[in-house]
Amino acid sequence: MRLELRPLPSRLWSFASPVLALGLTMLLGSLLFLALGKDPLQGLRVFFWEPINSAYAWGELSMKATPLLLIGLGLAMCFRSNVWNIGAEGQYVIGAVTATWVALMAGEDTGRWIMPLVLLAGVAGGMLWAAITAFLRDRFNANEILVSLMLVYVAIQVLYFFVFGPWKDPMGYNFPQTKNFEEGVLVPRLIEGARMNLGVVLALVGALLMWLYLYRTRSGFALQVGGLAPAAARYAGFSSRRALWQVLLVSGGMAGLAGALEVAGPVEQLTPHIPVGYGFAAIIVAFVGRLHPLGVVLAAILMSMFYIGGELAQSRLGLPKSLTDVFQGLLLFALLACDTLINYRIRRR
Repeated sequence: MRLELRPLPSRLWSFASPVLALGLTMLLGSLLFLALGKDPLQGLRVFFWEPINSAYAWGELSMKATPLLLIGLGLAMCFRSNVWNIGAEGQYVIGAVTATWVALMAGEDTGRWIMPLVLLAGVAGGMLWAAITAFLRDRFNANEILVSLMLVYVAIQVLYFFVFGPWKDPMGYNFPQTKNFEEGVLVPRLIEGARMNLGVVLALVGALLMWLYLYRTRSGFALQVGGLAPAAARYAGFSSRRALWQVLLVSGGMAGLAGALEVAGPVEQLTPHIPVGYGFAAIIVAFVGRLHPLGVVLAAILMSMFYIGGELAQSRLGLPKSLTDVFQGLLLFALLACDTLINYRIRRR
């Protein structure tokens, strides 16, 4: 067997590749369950059926999918513009910190304007953190991959400073966490008895707006041209500098919004456990979703199933929670392998 270069990239395989990658992930996952001495069918059921088998399960799925979708949309815009923002996790953390600052400053003042202000503070925090990367890349031509990635660890130290220091709840039995937010600060829930909240709507609206921007505006077209053919973009007069700032600020703002929704939603306070890897998992979400808003929505749902499946595998099957990371890695490697079929076809010698 050999690989033969196609005359043109296959449009069919550009859509079929993620499906085949998911199938390979399930197959490899079954072999992994066998190696661990577990029933493969039961393991796949925990990962792919339990997270969607009831209305309550869908509510929990939406809580995991919302930050993945928001961050994944921002990263998809960056990657389409050939800007490699790998530090969305740090922007997510700083968004949670700035949102917490507003929530704590508001105190018992829980007017209608507080909750939107908390979310806007999260957006501003994420944009500010992403602006550091944009400035260093623009002014000193620093590599945005390294800068954004290193800023993740700085952001985590900022988080630790506040939860172990000035914002530590004096009534919290010495746990490193802030006090619980007031009821008026929290993001309103959509369904009584479920944790699904307004963040789901914001994320879906964000996906729609990004689709309209990328495919129905001149500015969105300029971003995509700049990513695919920088020389052609310069010839057409599109500013690469403007695109750099634009996509990093949008990506940072959406990651910051995800952080704000997390602390003002299911967590209801700032804790050291806020960084759970959503910013890194969203990179896989963006690529599995083919950098398309609709694809990112579906990929975010799939990735959130892995998160919930990992928790269920820990409690029901006695497996380590790190199995979630294993499934994410399997999906990414399977996708990279299957993407070969977009530009190459398999021929028999």
